[in-house]
Amino acid sequence: MDYAAEIKKYTNEINSGALAAIEKFLSIAMRNPDSALVSTSDPKELATVRDGFASRKLGLAPDAAEAGLKAVAEKMKGEPRKNRVVFYYLLAEATGTLDKLA
Repeated sequence: MDYAAEIKKYTNEINSGALAAIEKFLSIAMRNPDSALVSTSDPKELATVRDGFASRKLGLAPDAAEAGLKAVAEKMKGEPRKNRVVFYYLLAEATGTLDKLA
């Protein structure tokens, strides 16, 4: 999948270093079609993203992570199948933490 093309649907510029880091971080998860998607309607799924990627990789406090998750879910609300790489990239962008990944 061309993640950059998918991300460009939501943002103008892409930080290629951050995108590469997210792709590497998610390489195993992306092999499984189910784990390659984020379900924004599942509180357990969002807690996993908040407590895993947002907290550990981006260094976000729970409140900042929650705000970022809500912003990305709103931005992608028209997309029925939310790709995990795209979602994580937009989360980092929404929280101003792309540079932590690049």
